[in-house]
Amino acid sequence: MTTTTEILLLMLGASGILIMLTIFGDLVRARRPAGAPNPVLETYTTRVQSWWAMVILMTLALLTGMFGVSMLFGFVSFAALREFLTLTAKSKADHRSLVLAFFVVLPLQYLFVGMGWIGLFTVFIPVYAFLLLPIVSALRGDTSRFLVRVAETQWGLMVSVFCLSHVPALMVLELPGDGARRVLVIAFLVIVVQLGDLLDFFFGRRIGKRKIAAGISPKTWEGMAAGVLSATAIGGFLYWLTPFGVLGAMGMAAVASTTGMFGSIVLAAIKKDRGVRDWSHLIPGQGGFVDQLDSVIFAAPVFFHLARLIWT
Repeated sequence: MTTTTEILLLMLGASGILIMLTIFGDLVRARRPAGAPNPVLETYTTRVQSWWAMVILMTLALLTGMFGVSMLFGFVSFAALREFLTLTAKSKADHRSLVLAFFVVLPLQYLFVGMGWIGLFTVFIPVYAFLLLPIVSALRGDTSRFLVRVAETQWGLMVSVFCLSHVPALMVLELPGDGARRVLVIAFLVIVVQLGDLLDFFFGRRIGKRKIAAGISPKTWEGMAAGVLSATAIGGFLYWLTPFGVLGAMGMAAVASTTGMFGSIVLAAIKKDRGVRDWSHLIPGQGGFVDQLDSVIFAAPVFFHLARLIWT
């Protein structure tokens, strides 16, 4: 079975689930009185439609390999960085550093990833960009809330660009087996983290009792445990996407899911601090790109470095 065939099979599986969700929504709508508004149902329908778009885009990116995945996540990083920095403190003195962040640092990070320069892209942002951008802002002479402005820009780059760039970076690892199959490891990471997060939400609403961080996130210890266990089981079921073996895939899924869930709490705390519910409204019914990928953002670099440490 070729890599292309396996990607298409994954898309068919995801499409089958979405078809059932679409039919369910249509049945619920048909049972309601004509013209009666139902905000919950409308939100549900909008989210299913957004999931269709995301599945199609992800499939097309996986089919085109490194170029497609890098372009997709490069665009997502740009949109996520815009969402993040929109909620931060800025002044005119930061304009040049922001231009550098968007149009120099971001594309260079993905260029280094595409060229496979692991030693450079893993330090480019947390070392060189973190040192350069504050210098650019300081030279403008505005010290008002300087530390806050600098730290928020650095955090935006870390979350939106550095962490997300580790998703396409999985394709440059010298993992065992056919190099063409590395794109399937990306599919594995996204699936186990996103489904684990979804099942954490589902179980948390039904059996969750003890909140992990009350006042920040509705996540509960019971929901998280159920979500991580579910992600672990899904990882074992999808082990054939990876060179890790059954137990290795289950372990990687568990670590990625756990890291991602705690990461989503961190990003929820930032939203709470800023007094917003969603990072943006770019994705109908689902907020922004940071909202959708909050768990993947934290899971990606951990997943990447564990795979590099153990399997390369």
